[in-house]
Amino acid sequence: MIRNTLALAAAALLSGCGLAGTAATGAAGAATEAEAARNAQQQQQAIVEQVNQATQTAQQQRAQAEGEAAR
Repeated sequence: MIRNTLALAAAALLSGCGLAGTAATGAAGAATEAEAARNAQQQQQAIVEQVNQATQTAQQQRAQAEGEAAR
């Protein structure tokens, strides 16, 4: 209860000088950056999976070609 009151009082004081808006903007910016980082990690993982799949396919094709050449 006291924390809420102090938080409201601080927000009221800060809103008068524009710092509350700056804090809100900073928090929104941090959330956007965090989302961008998550997206980048997902894209990176997708690329790694594609490379692994391509490598596996190439190995299978090579093995098949070597098998046919041995006949």
